[in-house]
Amino acid sequence: MINSSTTFIKQGRKRRFRRWLVINILLAAVAVGLCMAMLLLGNTIYPISEVIQVLMGERIPGAYFAVNTIRLPRMIAGLFAGLAFGMGGHIFQTMLRNPLANPDVLGITTGSSAAALFSILIFQTSNTVVSLASVIAGLVTVLLIYLLSSGSHFSIGRLILIGIGIQAALSAVISYLLMVGSQQDLPAALRWLSGSLNGAKMETLFPLICTVVIFAPLLIVLGKHLDILELGEESALSLGLSTNKIRLILIVSAVLMIAFATATTGPIAFVAFLAGPIAKRLVGSGFSNVLPAGLIGINLVLGADLIGQFAFEVRYPVGIITGLVGAPYLLYLLIRMNRKGYL
Repeated sequence: MINSSTTFIKQGRKRRFRRWLVINILLAAVAVGLCMAMLLLGNTIYPISEVIQVLMGERIPGAYFAVNTIRLPRMIAGLFAGLAFGMGGHIFQTMLRNPLANPDVLGITTGSSAAALFSILIFQTSNTVVSLASVIAGLVTVLLIYLLSSGSHFSIGRLILIGIGIQAALSAVISYLLMVGSQQDLPAALRWLSGSLNGAKMETLFPLICTVVIFAPLLIVLGKHLDILELGEESALSLGLSTNKIRLILIVSAVLMIAFATATTGPIAFVAFLAGPIAKRLVGSGFSNVLPAGLIGINLVLGADLIGQFAFEVRYPVGIITGLVGAPYLLYLLIRMNRKGYL
């Protein structure tokens, strides 16, 4: 009887692992296809052989400038920002056991945006200072939300409500900055605020690439602890997990990735909100969904950017397309949670 139960459990685990592996391979294949499309498509469509030659260093007239200067930085920005938003959003949603507990709703990206706009519109600073201010503001926003929500005991509901309140206040600050800012700086501010891959340059991507390369593997490794944290504080402690240490590492890593992604591309709406639930629906439970969420984030950003560039007569920033997809899902989620008595 014991042997049959053990065999049944092992078989179930193998099935879940095969599903996890297949989904990740498919998502990675789609991401590779979208990356190639980003390099091939534009005002001039280059054959894949020329694109590969350019990537290998050959200076083909026309193609070299278009691919190396415009398309490659744009693709890399979308790739790393999508991975950062997808993983970071999933970390917050899983750790806090609520799909609303993501950087968009909690005000983390709004804090970064407010600081970036303040630097652009008031001080007219360089891109480096804008990125630094955005990252620092994201960290300060998280710290403020945590301190205000801690009280006598930690409450997820209180944290979400305080995060929504801080987001509303920061949104008001952004509106004020847009009203008092210089007219000549408004186009750049609005382009950044909408979430866009336009104007991405290789020299500005280094901080984002380094942050993702350092912290993404850490989140993947620690992802196995997320399911344990989701069981609750007491259950996690009884299983020998150092909850405070793990939670601190996860939060800091996720916030840094999201802050640097926001500093590079602006707040691409709803990617952090959508990636986790989609990954959970595709993969199911049993294995960490950190990697699938990151891959879905990549596909959302790159796919939305391609749609924004080529599906309409006017080219739209990627954040507008993801917003059109994410806003209805947010309304659906709020209605569903309200019916279940969660709100």
